[in-house]
Amino acid sequence: MKQKLTRLSQRYLAALRKHLQPGTRDGLQPALRLGRQAVALGLETLGLARIHERAVAKLELAGSKSGFMRKAEIFFAEALIPIVETHRIARQAKVYLNQLTATLGRRTEELAVSNRQVAQSVVRRKIMEDASAERGHHHQKALEESLALQKRLRQLTHRVIVVQENERKKISLELQDEIAQTLLGINVRLLSLKQQARNSTTGFKNEIASTRRLVVESARSVRRVAREIGYRPQA
Repeated sequence: MKQKLTRLSQRYLAALRKHLQPGTRDGLQPALRLGRQAVALGLETLGLARIHERAVAKLELAGSKSGFMRKAEIFFAEALIPIVETHRIARQAKVYLNQLTATLGRRTEELAVSNRQVAQSVVRRKIMEDASAERGHHHQKALEESLALQKRLRQLTHRVIVVQENERKKISLELQDEIAQTLLGINVRLLSLKQQARNSTTGFKNEIASTRRLVVESARSVRRVAREIGYRPQA
C-alpha cells in the first residue's frame, strides 16, 4: 500500500508540473484520473491534500507568481471531484440507513407490544392450567414462545444501537474530511496572500475576504453535520 501511495504521489507531482507549464493542452483530465486512482486506493480528502501539499512544496510554488498557485488550486479541486462524489453516494446510503433504522424501530415497538400480549396470554393460560394438570404442556409451550420473542426483541434492539453508533462514527469522519478540505483551502489562500501582499493591495484585500468566506463556510459545515448527529452547539 505504501508503494502504491508513493507512486501516486510521483504521478501527481509530474502531472501538476506539466499542468503548470505554458501551452499545456491536456486540460484537467489528468487531475480527474488521479482523483479516481486515489479513490481506488481508499484515499480520503486529507490524504490527497497531503500529496498536493508535498507537490506544491517540491515545485516551490509558495514564492512563485500567484497565477501558478491558482492553477495549482484548480488542479487540486478537480482531483478532489471523485472523492467528493463518493461522499455524495455515502450520504445517499446514510438516508437509506436512516430509513432502515426507522423500520427497525417500528418493528421493535411491534415486538414489544406482541411480547406484552404474549405475557398476558401466558398469565391467563397459567390460571386456566392451574385448574387442569393436563394443560401443563400448553403452558410450557406458551412460556417458551414468550422467551423466544423476548430474545428476538433484545437482538433487534442491539442491532438498532449498533447501526446508530456506526452512523455517528461515519458522520464524524465526514465532518473531519470537510473541515480538513476547507482548512487546506485556507492554507492555500494564505500562501497566495503572502505573494499578493507584495504586488497588489486590492488583490490582497480580495484574498482576505475570500479566506474569511472559507472560514465561515467551515463553521457552517461543522454546524450542519453537528445537526445531523443531533448535537446543538451553544451560540
